[in-house]
Amino acid sequence: MPNAENWQGDVLRDLRGAASPAAPVPPVRPVPPASPGASPQGAAAPAGQTPAAPTPVPAEVPAQAQAQAPAQAQAQPQVPGQPQPQPQPQPQPAQPPQARTPPPGPPHAQAQPPAPHPHSPAPARAAYGAATRAPSAPGSRAVVDRELAGAARRPRRGEPVVVRAARAVRRIVSSSAAREVAELTRTAETLQQPVTTGRQIAVTSIRGGAGKTTVAALLGTTYAHYRPDPVLLVEADPALGSLPLRLGAESLRWTTADLADIVQPQMSLLDVTGYLVQLPDNAWLLPGSQGQIGAMLDTSTYERVMVALRRYFGVTVVDCETLPAEVARVALSASQARVLTAPATLDGITSTYAVLQWMQGLPRHMIDGTVVALTALAARPGIDVEAAAEKLRSTGVGVHVLPYDRHLAAGGTLRTELLARPTHLAATRLAAEVFQLSQKRR
Repeated sequence: MPNAENWQGDVLRDLRGAASPAAPVPPVRPVPPASPGASPQGAAAPAGQTPAAPTPVPAEVPAQAQAQAPAQAQAQPQVPGQPQPQPQPQPQPAQPPQARTPPPGPPHAQAQPPAPHPHSPAPARAAYGAATRAPSAPGSRAVVDRELAGAARRPRRGEPVVVRAARAVRRIVSSSAAREVAELTRTAETLQQPVTTGRQIAVTSIRGGAGKTTVAALLGTTYAHYRPDPVLLVEADPALGSLPLRLGAESLRWTTADLADIVQPQMSLLDVTGYLVQLPDNAWLLPGSQGQIGAMLDTSTYERVMVALRRYFGVTVVDCETLPAEVARVALSASQARVLTAPATLDGITSTYAVLQWMQGLPRHMIDGTVVALTALAARPGIDVEAAAEKLRSTGVGVHVLPYDRHLAAGGTLRTELLARPTHLAATRLAAEVFQLSQKRR
């Protein structure tokens, strides 16, 4: 029979087997007859003998036995004087055998969401992201059609060889070269003055064909040549403006209306110039359209662009629409200096004089910051240009005469090395006076 003194050890052995959730309950097996000298399970072995090995535990355990194990462990009393079993974590209630799911496999064997196909369309964005994303990039468009570009002839110099040779001889004989160099030095010093904020210069005219775009291109190239900071030329005339052609741009992409929805205060100069057309001498162009009929530019769009771009460029030359267009009026009032282009003809002088008389009724800074550029459309104008200029100066504005130049009259890309000497000097003087006027108004 079992030893009565070891009944506590039998109870503790049972408690350990029932309290541990990992210790399964072995199935009932028939007990073989005890051999001589062997002790029954749970009894103490006689002295000098090795106790019998415990019955091996199978690997599979029914879920019902695992669920009953915690309850049996709580029902067993604690025995004083004996080591107590350590509490084990309580297992989750097991599902019935027919509804039990297989245990999860290793991490690499778990199901992963399928990766998107590289050519599959992108998922739909959230409402905020869709509303704030940048507009789609427009396509590039050539400024001049290839066949039309092939029809253009080789550009000519502004004046014939005979005239250039005669002028060179007169400069040597009269010793006027030193005076001319001194004048250019003073003009360059004026053009290179630093600015606290970007200067905006608006160029407009009373009617088309007065040389407005040509004057804007001359001013922009002059400032870019003399100034160390970036110079911007803005085409605020979307109605088939020719400023990109005059400046030698080959293709156009982003326009003024496009940039109004893109430019942000935190953008750098490098970010902004990525949307502009790069020109020689650190100059940049913002076209008004892509040469398509029907392009529109309203005042709110123009104001957003000019306010955003002003801090990036030292000087901005704006090629405006002809008066009295709405954008032209806004550009004239918002700029620090204005250039009114007029043809050196009788009707051109008459219309310009009427406009200057009207400007005398506006705030004083409007007429004080305006310069008139008289452009000669023929080698021999039909009027006395000097007498007409004196009449216009009587209104309080400065007047500069741009002589006739064969290179400018061709209407192609402006190349300063091909300009006649008088045209080059007149454009430089005009740019210097306009810039000096823009410095007077903050």
